[in-house]
Amino acid sequence: QVQLVESGGGLVQAGGSLRLSCAASGSIFSIGAMAWYRQAPGEQRDFVAVITSRSNTNYAPSVKGRFTISRDDAKSTVYLQMNSLRAEDTAVYYCNVAARTESSGPLKAWWGHGTQVTVSS
Repeated sequence: QVQLVESGGGLVQAGGSLRLSCAASGSIFSIGAMAWYRQAPGEQRDFVAVITSRSNTNYAPSVKGRFTISRDDAKSTVYLQMNSLRAEDTAVYYCNVAARTESSGPLKAWWGHGTQVTVSS
């Protein structure tokens, strides 16, 4: 099993910044891509950003230029630096990690429980 623990959410004014963290632990053999998704009330869960094992990144158009995803493989942690926050960024943010729990096993996607980000206008 793989456990993901997100932190760093909170309440911030529009134009402000927050940095989210997601630490993976448990029976991890290797980690592949690491990503962030978000879900606003009454909406579906949407992709925000992804970073591959080679540190290639991709972003949703709505956050490109404002958010930066990074990873620290030594700590099995993925980060999301969020700048110039807007009211429409308000959502629960979830990390998603592709990981193997054994050398010959498949990559599986694991989800964290989410951290609330609220941006006041």
